[in-house]
Amino acid sequence: MNAPARTRVAPSPTGDPHVGTAYMALFDKAWAVRTGGQFVVRIEDTDRNRLVAGSEQQVYDSLRWLSLEADESPEVGGPYAPYRQSERLETYRPYVDQLIEAGHAYYCWCSSERLAQMRAEQQASKQADTGYDRLCLGLTRDERAELPGFSETPVVRMLIPADVELSFNDLVRGEVRAPMPDDQVILKADGYPTYHLAVVVDDHLMQITTVVRGEEWISSTPKHRLLYRWLGWQEPEYAHMPLLRNPDKSKISKRKNPAARLLWFREQGYLPEALRNFLQLLAYPPAAGEQEVSSFDEFVADFRWSKVSTVGPIFDMKKLDWLNGVYIRALPCDELADRIVEFALASGQWAEVPPAGREIVRSATPLIAERLVTLADALPKIGFLLTPDDQLVVNPDAVAKLGPDAGQVLDAASGALADLGEWTAAAIQEALRGALVGGLALKPKFAFAPVRVAITGEQVSPPLFESMVILGRDSSLSRLTSLRAAL
Repeated sequence: MNAPARTRVAPSPTGDPHVGTAYMALFDKAWAVRTGGQFVVRIEDTDRNRLVAGSEQQVYDSLRWLSLEADESPEVGGPYAPYRQSERLETYRPYVDQLIEAGHAYYCWCSSERLAQMRAEQQASKQADTGYDRLCLGLTRDERAELPGFSETPVVRMLIPADVELSFNDLVRGEVRAPMPDDQVILKADGYPTYHLAVVVDDHLMQITTVVRGEEWISSTPKHRLLYRWLGWQEPEYAHMPLLRNPDKSKISKRKNPAARLLWFREQGYLPEALRNFLQLLAYPPAAGEQEVSSFDEFVADFRWSKVSTVGPIFDMKKLDWLNGVYIRALPCDELADRIVEFALASGQWAEVPPAGREIVRSATPLIAERLVTLADALPKIGFLLTPDDQLVVNPDAVAKLGPDAGQVLDAASGALADLGEWTAAAIQEALRGALVGGLALKPKFAFAPVRVAITGEQVSPPLFESMVILGRDSSLSRLTSLRAAL
């Protein structure tokens, strides 16, 4: 039995949350729940120039929407607060001083211009070992000031030893070998720690036992392991997840793919449980005979790091559409109707619920549930039921495709329905079939087309007779008469 794990996801509030945040959070939370541990959300906001107002709250809201809430976070608190790096600045400096005193770190006064020139010269000479050339190592401030490219405010760099251990064990990949690191900056000129120092200090102080992150961080792991060793701390375990990729195999990014924005899925009308299942499948494909559709509880019960794929998964939107449809059809109709209404209000499809709107949606949901891919599809399919009769827009193309006997059909339909006693789908169908198929000797395909266009404004619609029941007798007859007059 595994010991209770403490995991964390640590996004930066620099814009709309990335879908990768939810992807990592899903596996973080699954492992924490599987072992009876805790899942932590920590906000890494030390890059002050890139902060975006409201972004942090969007992280919390999005994870809550996906039912991936944290056990500890800036929002809910916890025993290791504060959970915002900007509120922990006094925490980091003593460890920087400790590293300097032990000879594991040193001050660097090189200006940004000098560093840029150094990199350009390294590229031009095609030298194998790139990175900082250690010009400042062993020099005092005054000694360095006599050399070109001096900056008054120094940074602090790690002194990477030549024998740094590059191999480590990964929960997902087994034995991994990373490239040789250079002398990483751990304290910036503004006094803020870089990611590399802060993440190690925070993970240790918050007792994080399992670091789950993207495979792009494999190259940084030797540096982090050095810091743990130098500071005398026990290392966590590492699980480097495969990167999410676009269909062209490039890393998914908000510049190239709108689906990289976590909020995009909610805006498009995807269900959170479908998206969660989709993110799970990307790195945890089912074995032969296993179901692709599974709940979070089922995922947790089966969870093993050895089953995580190491191949960068392709973001297949067709698979997500399929999954979303499966989850939509699994919802009770009343719950699906409520979600359609909630989405309509949140997305701006409705500014407010129209008169009888909620009741109409509830009545119409069983007619359209089988055809929905996302919640966004619902209202356009039943818009004719929510539109006043005199405001219904009839598609001219639909009218143009009606046969020359459309007027006669509409007259016969109105006559058959005017005195119909019971206004049910079965009664409406029987009356119209008798008048149009029997009375006018028309094939059903042609018999009901003018009625459908009159009632819905389109050639294709949800089931006609059930729609007419929801619409009611008066509105149905009014629409038949209106199209007849327009022909």
